[in-house]
Amino acid sequence: MIPGSITPSQKMASPDAEFVGASGEPFLSLPDYLASGLKLLSVGLNPSINSVKAGYYFATPTNRFWKALNASELIDQEVIPGREGIQQLFDDYQMGFTDVVKRPTPGVSELCAADFRYWSPILEKKIRDSSPRLAWFHGKVAYQRFLKATGRDAEGIEWGEQPLVLGDSRIFVTPNPSPANAVFSLQDLVEAYNRLSDVLRACEK
Repeated sequence: MIPGSITPSQKMASPDAEFVGASGEPFLSLPDYLASGLKLLSVGLNPSINSVKAGYYFATPTNRFWKALNASELIDQEVIPGREGIQQLFDDYQMGFTDVVKRPTPGVSELCAADFRYWSPILEKKIRDSSPRLAWFHGKVAYQRFLKATGRDAEGIEWGEQPLVLGDSRIFVTPNPSPANAVFSLQDLVEAYNRLSDVLRACEK
């Protein structure tokens, strides 16, 4: 198991985990929620400082992930934001969580090329090892930076399912729910999540 990840047997894991990044210096970040047989693996760009402090993904109050998720067809019951909510999604919906880059920053601009070169191959290994049916990237920037750092063509990305398949895992890209991405409304996010749900159901047939 990759350091910093948890399994379904580790209920309510520590809100943070220690990682070592491109600089060689250890830091605390959100633990990965990884297991074999996942339906979805949520892949963010990198954790926010707010999320690491709170101990769960998408913890910034103005982030629209939780509202969009609860309004979408991806789940059939309301999930309350928090560590318990992440655990519920992991246990009941086989939804895992990780990031392209594990180093937390106040904003995307503080990430550097070395972060993506270091972490993107690790992410690819996580996807191939856990083999989720769908790897769900939040935002074209997250997916483009992953592609570029792993030596792939990062031009002309469209929303939705991608041509690339990693092992047994298909890839789907939706808009980033961050409040900084205000060009997409909450309803836009819900519709994107519903399209993801349709593809996920098709994978299960």
